[in-house]
Amino acid sequence: MKTLRHFSQVCLLAFGALGAIAVSAQEFKIGFVNTDRIFREASTAKTAQAKLEQEFSKREKDLVDLGNTIKTASDKFEREAPTLSETQRNIRQKQLMDQDREFQRKRREFQEDLNTRKNEEQQVVIERANRAVKVVAEAEKYDVIFQEAVYINPKHDITDKVIKSLNATAGK
Repeated sequence: MKTLRHFSQVCLLAFGALGAIAVSAQEFKIGFVNTDRIFREASTAKTAQAKLEQEFSKREKDLVDLGNTIKTASDKFEREAPTLSETQRNIRQKQLMDQDREFQRKRREFQEDLNTRKNEEQQVVIERANRAVKVVAEAEKYDVIFQEAVYINPKHDITDKVIKSLNATAGK
């Protein structure tokens, strides 16, 4: 509760300072960029997504196939278990558990590799987007650009301009 009160006080001070700046300056120009939209709509983000899909599609398909193979083997074991000797049942059960453990390991490694590559590609998009934001901000003389906000008046949203700038420089 104390941190919430402290956070509220900090926010009030920050907004008060912005208000004082806005009153004292002739024109204080504020902009906002929606990073989620940039990740969905910018050509560099779409290219990065396509690159990831291409890079990981074979491994993903192999994992799906392996999972289906294990499921089929498990179903077969369930059907045949009553007719197997206890020794055969134990051997097959152990084989299925080993296969499942290997499958889980491969799936975990796949997810870790995918997340690492996704973060790398997102970082490239973020760096390019930040450069595009800076270009737009300097060209149109913005004083401050926010990327996160609880509420923003749509007139301050410059996301379209940033996406256009980003797409224009994507081919270069």
